[in-house]
Amino acid sequence: WDNADFSRGVGTTFYQEFSTLNTAKPPFVRDVEAKVRQYLRSSYSAAWTLKITWEKAPVYTARTDTRKTITYQAVLTTDGFRSYILMLYQDGGMQWDYTRLTSTNVLIGYT
Repeated sequence: WDNADFSRGVGTTFYQEFSTLNTAKPPFVRDVEAKVRQYLRSSYSAAWTLKITWEKAPVYTARTDTRKTITYQAVLTTDGFRSYILMLYQDGGMQWDYTRLTSTNVLIGYT
């Protein structure tokens, strides 16, 4: 969650909500469930899922360079008792020049 800067009109952010408690599950939600089951080796059935996408996001400050962008997603999901987040990055990883960031101790993911 670094400082993306959309002030120059480059990139966009959008989201999609999936409330699947009493409805048929779209392929995206079934894929999320499969990933949670695979990673945690336990049963999981999503009641609600939110997909947030940052597409072609330039690094802060965009006034210096808008050519190197990154697309990434956060997927939040819950069965009503347990909640998970999947953090997904475009193929090729981080495209921002981390040596030009204010903080250079950069990592992709979370700790």
